[in-house]
Amino acid sequence: MNSHALNVLEYRDALDLVARNASSPLGADAVRALQPSADLGWIEPELARVEEMRAFLGGDTGWGLPAIPDVREGVRRLRIEGSVLEAGQLRDLGTLLASSRTTRRALLADGGAERFPLLALMAGGLVQAEKDEAQIARAIDEAGAVRDDASPALYRLRREIRTVRGRLVERLAAYMSALPDHYRVADASVTVRDGRYVIPVRREGRGEVGGIVHDESATGATLFVEPPLAIEAMNRLRELEAEEAREVLRILRELTDRLRPLQPELLASLDALVALDSLYARARYALRVDGRRPKMLPAGTEHYEVVYGRHPVLLDRSRDVVPFDLRMDQGERTLLISGPNTGGKTVLLKAMGLVSLLAQSGIVPPVGEGTQLPVFREVFADIGDEQSIEASLSTFSAHLKNLREALEGADWESLVLTDEAGSGTDPVEGGALAAAVLVELTRRSCFTVATTHLGQLKLLATQERGIINASLQFDAERLIPTYRLVKGVPGRSYGLAIARRLGLPRNVLETAESTLPQGERDISRLLLELEAKEQRLDEEQLRTERLAAQTERLRGELQERERGLAQREKDAERRARQQARDLLLKAREEVEAAIAELRGAAEQGAVDEAARAARRRVEEAAKRQRERVPRERSTKAGVPAASRRAAPDLGPGVRVRIESLGRTGTVVEVRDGKATVEAGSLRLQLATDDLTPLAPGDQEPQKKKPQAGYFVHSVEARPEVDLRGMRVDEVETVLGRAVDDAILSGLPSFRIIHGKGTGALRAHVRDLIKADRRIRTSRPGELFEGGTGVTVVEFA
Repeated sequence: MNSHALNVLEYRDALDLVARNASSPLGADAVRALQPSADLGWIEPELARVEEMRAFLGGDTGWGLPAIPDVREGVRRLRIEGSVLEAGQLRDLGTLLASSRTTRRALLADGGAERFPLLALMAGGLVQAEKDEAQIARAIDEAGAVRDDASPALYRLRREIRTVRGRLVERLAAYMSALPDHYRVADASVTVRDGRYVIPVRREGRGEVGGIVHDESATGATLFVEPPLAIEAMNRLRELEAEEAREVLRILRELTDRLRPLQPELLASLDALVALDSLYARARYALRVDGRRPKMLPAGTEHYEVVYGRHPVLLDRSRDVVPFDLRMDQGERTLLISGPNTGGKTVLLKAMGLVSLLAQSGIVPPVGEGTQLPVFREVFADIGDEQSIEASLSTFSAHLKNLREALEGADWESLVLTDEAGSGTDPVEGGALAAAVLVELTRRSCFTVATTHLGQLKLLATQERGIINASLQFDAERLIPTYRLVKGVPGRSYGLAIARRLGLPRNVLETAESTLPQGERDISRLLLELEAKEQRLDEEQLRTERLAAQTERLRGELQERERGLAQREKDAERRARQQARDLLLKAREEVEAAIAELRGAAEQGAVDEAARAARRRVEEAAKRQRERVPRERSTKAGVPAASRRAAPDLGPGVRVRIESLGRTGTVVEVRDGKATVEAGSLRLQLATDDLTPLAPGDQEPQKKKPQAGYFVHSVEARPEVDLRGMRVDEVETVLGRAVDDAILSGLPSFRIIHGKGTGALRAHVRDLIKADRRIRTSRPGELFEGGTGVTVVEFA
């Protein structure tokens, strides 16, 4: 690509913004080394890899790329037979092995190979050498030093070295403290010179101390002496240190030899991790600017569309960047943007260039969904004031130099960006020259974007096919830019209006207006009218969009209410069927009990009395069932219990009759319209309107079987139910009974085992849970509870 264009478009600054998101210096350098490519076969796979990394990072995995140490020198030395790596280099290679292992595991776990095939292909080449990694970690610490326990011999040597050194320092300190005062140096201590322990003494005490002088102070008054008593111990210490160095060298050589066969794999893993870090940085950048992968079109395609585009560098400095939308169709090759100064024309020009350059570098630019960009084989830019005293270039000469390069190299696969076309010289000549250049580039089918203030260039759109006018809107009342791009309409310069606002004398402004050509004034008036109409249309469109959004929101709320009503009807029908089944079961129990009593009475000869009692029992049961059905229906219809009869006066210790069960119990606690009642071995949580307080002394006998009600007479309380293998139509009944038993037994929570499978059974179970108001919360099981094959519910 044209280096001048990359420079004026601030391409390197944009790369730096992306590189900040890398996890390592090597990854950041890889991003900064990117270059725009014209090869669609490279661009599309590269953007696809970035998109996969973005999807991987956006999956709430919390994953971050591990450390990538710079091990290039260490890997290079591994190629030299007999070489020994330093401890720090081996530590970094161990870090590389660990990073390769964890990265490979993260990208390939949980079906990653199927979901992220491009990343999986890169991860598949990462080295796996856990034994070598562990060996390095056991021998070398995080600071890059060989550990004491790297080998038994090293452990013994270092322990002995510490012992000898400690004793030597103690002896020297004692010897120094025993010296006469006129030989001692105040506040001195044992120190080291040339790797040997010495004591500081005054020069006049040299003969008294004897030994070897290793150094002296800057004044010469103090000598650093190794006394004779320390020489033998110091020699022993040096011997031990030499043995230690040999053992350390042996350990480092052994580790180096273990890694030497892995040299090609280590180099490939380093390259793969750096490439992944580059993708990681680009994916994080895309997430940060909410960029969407553009569709890249073959070079020369006559279609260009940017949706919600923003200038990358400006976006980093401020989040209040006005986005632009632009579409160029077949036959539209040159976009001529006009408008006032400070209106954002130059920023838009650079943004268009940067968006294409970043996309062709494998970076998702800050654009929205639906963006389509043709590949440009070359980019030319003439932007800014590039005058140079050293090169004898005026502003106009610099413009001409850049335009000459474009005319020499631009073709139908090129992008040409020129700012303030025709400026820097006489407006008439400059305009004529700019018009000729734009026409030539248009006829070559170059994709050209130019900005201008010259009125004569705005007429080109009516004279030359392929040239389209555009403007950046300006608030004529407040005289401030809106930065909104409008295609098809040229813009006004607002020079006189801005001068009036800045307070130039009225007579000067009137003179200036009177000297304007009539054609310029007519065009200015027409543009003003067009802008006013455009603004009114925008306001109408905004109101229409707001009404459409409100209508859509109301439609969604209505649909949600309809779905809720249908679900409530379904739930009510299901409960009614269940209640009907339970009522029939109760009736059958009553009849069977009556028959059993009749048989017993027949055996004892008391048939008439037993028959009458059995008949009364059946009639009472039928009456209770009839009373129960309307009460349940009224509850389902949403009628509160308080509307049927007053809430009973209940409290802890009160004896009550449970109407739905036909038995008595004792109230333990009353809270939020519900009472906890102990009835025999059961502890039940019931609505207060299902309870009738008993008068003092009024004790109803406990019956073996309830005479009426919704609940079955026996409860099998289990903390879980297994639905695996059942049909969907079986689940509702089995699950409903299991939940009933769990609630009647006072269980706080309950496990529903549905397995993983295709997920259909799990989805049906969750629908049933949502519809059951007795269930307060639900969640997937923890790993120790069964994971996603289990749903755990808590009751209200």
